[in-house]
Amino acid sequence: MIVKTTDQYRGTLAISAGHARYSLVKEKSIKTVLFFTAFFAVIVVTFILLFLLRDGLPIFVQAGPISFIFGPDWAPTSVEPLYGIFPLIAGTLLVTFGAMVFAVPLSICCAIYIAELASPRMKNILKPAIELLAGIPSVVYGFFGLIVLTGFIRVTFDLPTGETWLAASVLLGIMALPTIVSVSEDAISAVPREYKEGSLAIGATRWQTISRVLVPAALSGIAAAIILGIGRAVGETMAVMMVAGNAAIIPDPVWNILSPLRTLTGTLGIEMGEVPIGSAHYNALFGVAVVLLVITLVINLSAVAILRWLREGRKGGTARRPFSSPQTRETFVRVAGMLLFALLLVIFVAAAPWWLLPMLLLAGGTWYAGRPYLSENTVQRIAFSFITAATLAVLAILVIILQDIIINGLPAISWEFLTRPPLDSGRAGGIYPAIIGTLYLVAGAIAIALPLGVGAAIYLVEYTREGRLTQLIRTGIDLLNGTPSIVFGLFGFAFIVLYLGAGVSMLAGQMTLALMVLPTMIRTTEEALKSIPMALREGSLALGATKWQTISRVVLPPAVPGIVTGAILSIGRAAGETAPIMFTAVVFSSRFLPDSVLDPVMALPYHLFILATNVPGASANQYGTALVLLMLVVGFYAIAIAARTHFQKKMRA
Repeated sequence: MIVKTTDQYRGTLAISAGHARYSLVKEKSIKTVLFFTAFFAVIVVTFILLFLLRDGLPIFVQAGPISFIFGPDWAPTSVEPLYGIFPLIAGTLLVTFGAMVFAVPLSICCAIYIAELASPRMKNILKPAIELLAGIPSVVYGFFGLIVLTGFIRVTFDLPTGETWLAASVLLGIMALPTIVSVSEDAISAVPREYKEGSLAIGATRWQTISRVLVPAALSGIAAAIILGIGRAVGETMAVMMVAGNAAIIPDPVWNILSPLRTLTGTLGIEMGEVPIGSAHYNALFGVAVVLLVITLVINLSAVAILRWLREGRKGGTARRPFSSPQTRETFVRVAGMLLFALLLVIFVAAAPWWLLPMLLLAGGTWYAGRPYLSENTVQRIAFSFITAATLAVLAILVIILQDIIINGLPAISWEFLTRPPLDSGRAGGIYPAIIGTLYLVAGAIAIALPLGVGAAIYLVEYTREGRLTQLIRTGIDLLNGTPSIVFGLFGFAFIVLYLGAGVSMLAGQMTLALMVLPTMIRTTEEALKSIPMALREGSLALGATKWQTISRVVLPPAVPGIVTGAILSIGRAAGETAPIMFTAVVFSSRFLPDSVLDPVMALPYHLFILATNVPGASANQYGTALVLLMLVVGFYAIAIAARTHFQKKMRA
């Protein structure tokens, strides 16, 4: 029998106390590091605001805020420069307005079909198709719009050019469809089943239940979806810049949808690359970015506030909805319907062939006169026919875009095209440096964003409770998520390229893309961590494990699939972006790969943009580049969707 002496016992206690102090210091250090990763989003938003204001404020002082915002002329390169951005603001609002007129009816009908009418098999087709529509890069949308949509508008309306307000609104409407459909479908599906069952139990038809119970109950969520769609449209750069005509004028008359116009984002994309640094024109462009950022942040924060309010209401067990009164809901729906009809009427008066207007009035009058004499089953069949037709229209849009790109792009794909550098300004040769440059940019962006995003999510889920600090961090993440991509490009140019001295380089592009995808990484990781049962954490802590041991060995391993899915989604988004790298990282043509991270690179999105807008006679390589970029981005999204579906099935089993 071995008996410990007093000195040995004291030594054991000292070792135990040392281990305890070490563990305590380790836990505090880890928590501090994770806090800074979470607070990083707030820091980034602050820096974006500071650098935009630093370079944008001089124009507000020089021209005056009223003259700058409400001035009727934008002509910064004239003999007497004019810095009035009201035509740009008007162009942005008009394009967004037209996009919503196009997108909202289709989106809500499609959301109703997915939530209430589609079979499980059809849902499994429609939801990935909508997500696929969301995954198409904006420059590919712009290329399709420039080649196909503007040509159709030019021929249909006998115009000298199809680059018009109508083209921009239709294209932005298509791009906003996935956002509005997804959020609206979630809002409709979140309405308690008791509402539906109670309505059907008292003899209402399915359409009466949908139109008078489910949709009114989900109106707040649908409103948030529309606001998010508006934010998506306002912040879009490449697509609208390629099809809107880019004339800094207000249409005359204002409802002339066949007039060209220019948006705030389009102005930044067109002029920023050629403006002298530090000039009044340079400051004016940063002033434009400040106005754009304020508009988009207000829009996106409004949607986030509505969605957060609804989530808190559901957690509290009561449905906190602003449309709680049946009379209020009915009035709202009727007024919205009348406004929509009036808007469609204005559009038809402005642009449609003369013979369509009487047909529209005749159809509306017939419906209004005959509605009281139609049975509810007949009304239901008509409504379901319209909803099905709208859903088929959304699918048709996807098929038309993919078919055009694939059919025209496949003949250009060859081994030489994929492995050779470009020749003759991109008309000949291949896109190998652009492919590798895109992968370099994406890999660097994910290497920066992944640890920051995972660390921030761990802190928000595992170390904090809801309070002012947490709300500040989440607001910073929401602001970062709502920032337009072109604003990231300007910030990267002002801060990373100029202030930090990185120059136009691969490193500057990687850092800019990392900031852009950081909110996606944080949100997907948060959802993955929240899906882990609390019992696992409690069991680990009860056995004596420390907080970090519990997180690293119990919580994180089962959350890895969700984190990987978020990383793949971020890769897909980063690979398809053009605006953030236009001023920070890319060159149009290079025969060689970069030797270091401080060299500029080629990238597929920018290469396609220049080919489509500045290189005549390169049709084959345009379509080939578009197809390669589309397959690369869609491939990443498809992997993410497949991984998510696989792990969801595994968890259910």
